Order: sequence, then structure tokens, then C-alpha cells
Amino acid sequence: MATAAQLGLAILPLAAIAFLMIGRYWSATRAMPVAWVIAAVVGYLGWQMSPQWIAAASINGAITASNILYIVFGAILVLYTLKQTGAFDVINQGFTSISDDRRVQVVLLVFLMGSFIEAAAGFGTPAAVVGPLLVGLGFPPLAAVVVALTGNLMAITFGAVGTPLIIGLQDIFSSTDTVSSAVAAQGWTIPEWVAQIGLWAATYHVVVGVLLPFIGVAMMTRFFGEERSIRPALEVLPLTLFAWISFAIPYWLTAYFLGPTFPGLFGAMGGMAATVGALKLGYFHPDEDWDFGPEAEWPDHWVGDIQPGETASNRGGAVAADGGHVTAEPQMSLTRAWTPYLVLAALLVVTRVVGPINDFVTSTLVLEWGNILGTSMSNSFAVLYLPGAIFVAVHVLTIPLHGMDRREVTAAWRETVEKVLPAVVALLFAVATVQIMIQSGQSAGIDSMLVVLSEATANGAGAVYPFFAALVGAFGAFLAGSNTVSDILFGTFQYNVATDLGVSRTILVGAQAVGGAIGNLIAVHNVVAALAVVGLVGEEGRVIRLELIPLAYYATMTGLLALLFVYVLAPGTF
Repeated sequence: MATAAQLGLAILPLAAIAFLMIGRYWSATRAMPVAWVIAAVVGYLGWQMSPQWIAAASINGAITASNILYIVFGAILVLYTLKQTGAFDVINQGFTSISDDRRVQVVLLVFLMGSFIEAAAGFGTPAAVVGPLLVGLGFPPLAAVVVALTGNLMAITFGAVGTPLIIGLQDIFSSTDTVSSAVAAQGWTIPEWVAQIGLWAATYHVVVGVLLPFIGVAMMTRFFGEERSIRPALEVLPLTLFAWISFAIPYWLTAYFLGPTFPGLFGAMGGMAATVGALKLGYFHPDEDWDFGPEAEWPDHWVGDIQPGETASNRGGAVAADGGHVTAEPQMSLTRAWTPYLVLAALLVVTRVVGPINDFVTSTLVLEWGNILGTSMSNSFAVLYLPGAIFVAVHVLTIPLHGMDRREVTAAWRETVEKVLPAVVALLFAVATVQIMIQSGQSAGIDSMLVVLSEATANGAGAVYPFFAALVGAFGAFLAGSNTVSDILFGTFQYNVATDLGVSRTILVGAQAVGGAIGNLIAVHNVVAALAVVGLVGEEGRVIRLELIPLAYYATMTGLLALLFVYVLAPGTF
């Protein structure tokens, strides 16, 4: 049993992050290095960690962070490549040509297209991309940000091709001896167990997410419609339910059969194909189009530096506003525009499912560091296996496919670097901090900081803790602005709490993975980025207050499900 002094010391790094980022409004780039210093000092003084162990844990964290950054860079590179070629405008027009009804556009662009972007690129990209698209269609910028942040929760748990679970949980658990041993005793490898966690996370989402597309529409009609009512949203309830089930079925089946890499990607693709097809056949479309009130009557805080209807293609023809709706002459066919993403999906499946190819990419160009600085810690960087390699390959293939010139290629790389660079320092120090907390007991043979915290939490909350597991994950994402970092911060913590309570570790860590998605609704970095691209910086408070509504729904329902799963429906699950 830890002493009060140990508990006080163990909580210091996390308390510092909370104080600096919430109380002082520091960015993660400033706050995480301070947290690392505090974790190192606490490890040295309170856990007898030698400088060698602290340095080794930090190096281990830096390698894991490099894996994340490699994936992020490649994912965003593909996105900006398609924006440069105009393919993204064509994809967007393919959706918006289906209906002028704002409610239908929210279902297509926010829930389905936003989920696809999240599954392909992750890391806050959907709101920053979908928001401007909605403004270009004539949405009030504030409404665009609110609905863009709300719609893709189901995909966030799996992020960019499974990054939150693979990097945030799998890599961390693989470097934690107690977890690895317990999982091996069940006859599983860590990747196999994390796939089970992903399946439970998908199960939470499928149940709770039934109202997700409806909530996005209802937030728009209630807070931005002339009538200030959810009644117009009820008129498209059949459409939102159809979109949900079209997404949920391939989403859950992919989690079951293929693991955590593809659920968001295949769920979004299946949902888009089915929903667009149904609308084109005349099903589920409302009898009358719904639109916002006259722009002259909008409150001033709805619009900032960018006027609704303003957008432009990055290549060739400008996109003009015509009655608030986008009109443009496509620069390429819809099939050609989608081809890079289709190739991406195919390459991801082939490299993960086809045995000889999987063996090649997992064993070739793997940079390993065993027994880091003489400790028991080891880590690696699989150059070809990590999705970053596939993203870069798709970028290279897109250059001749879309006829890119040197200026466009250079611009895509420049924008990608500008987007990723701010995350480098934050991720390096965040993961290093967590590694110090995880490894803090190894050299002295005592409980680590995270074990101390989990025992105190389990004792304090008791048997009802599973209800709060998702909120803990949401808190981590709120602090760090990333589901991946939330899983890194609290995945092992949730595992240890479940162990102390004697409940399913798989189900509880699955709730953590869902919570990390929920926290993205109010993550300051995501909100600021989404507001910045529509010219509304300064309205963070309004947005966060509104996003607390879907957050409360999702966290409450996930908490109730967690209690039901661990105590009633699946109490014997590992």
C-alpha cells in the first residue's frame, strides 16, 4: 500500500499538466517538457530511479513518439496532396451535389466524410478540413465548427489507421512487463489482446453511437436554426439511423475480423456507399429542404473573418458562391479523385492480411534498440510496416496520377511540415513522461507511479469506477488534444485499476479508448484549430460549452454500458 507521500508525488506530473494547460492555458508544446522534468525529478527522488533509467525510459518514449509522428506525417501528406490537386474539392462536390438540405449535408460531410478523414488522417484533421467545406457551402462558421467537431466520434477511437490503439496501447503494453506476462498467461500476444480491446471499444460505439449523426443535426437546428428547435432534426431521423447502421455494420465486423487498423476506414466507406446510394434512389430525403435563416439576421459571433460561401479550389477554377451553395467545374472525375484513398485502403489490407507481404514488411528495415542503455527496455521502428510508409507511397503514386507539378508537390510537403511540426515537441515529451511513470518501479523493484495512482483510484471509487473510466480517457484527450496521447497517459492506469478491482481489464481499457475519443470534443487544441480555419479564433468558450452536450450523453451512456458489461454481461472477460 502506497503512502500518502508517494501518492502525492505520483500525481505531480499529471497535476502539472492539468494546471498548466487548463489553469494557465499553456500549449502542450510548453506544458509537456515541464511535466517530463517533474516526472524525472519525482522518479529520481521518490522511486530511486537512476539517471540511466530515466534516460532509457525517455529514449524509449522518444522511439514510440517517432512511430506516431511517422504515421501522422504520412497521413496528412496524402490529405494535403489531394487538396493541392483539387481532388478534395471534387470529392466534396460529389457529396454536396446530392442535396441542398443542410441536414443531409451534415450527415454526409460530417458523420460519413468526417469519419473517413479521421480514419485516414486522424489527429484533429476532420474538423479542420470539414469546417471550411461547410462554410464554403454557406453554413455559419460557428455552426460549421460545432457540428464538425461532433460527428466523427466513432472513428476517433481508431484514429489514423488504428494509431491510438496500436501506438497508444499496443506499444506501451509491450514495454510493460506485468501486462505482457498477464496477457501471455491467457495465451495471447499483446497485438491479439489489443485487437480484443478494439472490438469492445467498437461495441461501445455501435450502441452509444446510434444517436451520433442525429445529435450533429439536432445541434445545428437547435442552436443555429430560425426556430431554435430539434423538430427539423426529427424529420431526418430515418436518414441518420440508416447512416448509422450503414457505418456500424462494416465498422464492427472489421474490428472483429481485421483488428484495430481498419474499422473507421471501412465503416466510413461502407456508410458513404450505402447512404449516398439510398439518397440517389430517392430514399430518406426530406420532403422540403431545410436551411439557415437569412444571413442578415445571424448574430455577429456566428461569423468571423471568412464569409460563408467563400472557398477556392487549390488548382485552376475558382469555386464561386451561388446562393450560398458551392458551384465549380470539376477538375477531374470523381473516380480519379478517390483513387489515392482506394489505393491506400488496398495497400493497408494487403500488407496486413497477405502473409508473405506481411512477413516482408515486418522484418525488413526494422530499426531496433534492445536493452536501452543497459536496461531491460527495448523498442523498434518498423520503417516499411508502419502506415507512414504506405501514406508516403500513395503520395508518390498520386504525383503522376493527378499530374502534379513541382510547385504543388512542394506546397503539399510544406503544409504537412507546418501542420506536424507543433506536435513534435509535445508528443516526444508526453510519451517520455508516461514511460518514466510506467518504468519508475523497475529499478527499485517497487510499484510504479501509475500503479500507485491506480490503487488509490480503485480504493476511492470502489466498484462504481467502471462508470468513470471513459471520463478518465476523455480527461486525457482534453489535456493533450489527442486520443493517442490519452491512451498513452491512461491505458496502463486503467489496466491497473481493473486489476485492483477484479473486473475485466479488456472491457475497462476499451472504455478508455472510447473516452479518448469523447475528449476530442472539447480538446482545446482541436477547438482552436477548427476555429482558426474558419476565421473565428476567440470563440473557444462558446464551442466548448455546446460540445459538453454530446460529451455528457456519450460519457454517461458509455459509463452505464461499462458497468453492465463488467458486472452482468461479460464478468469473466480477461
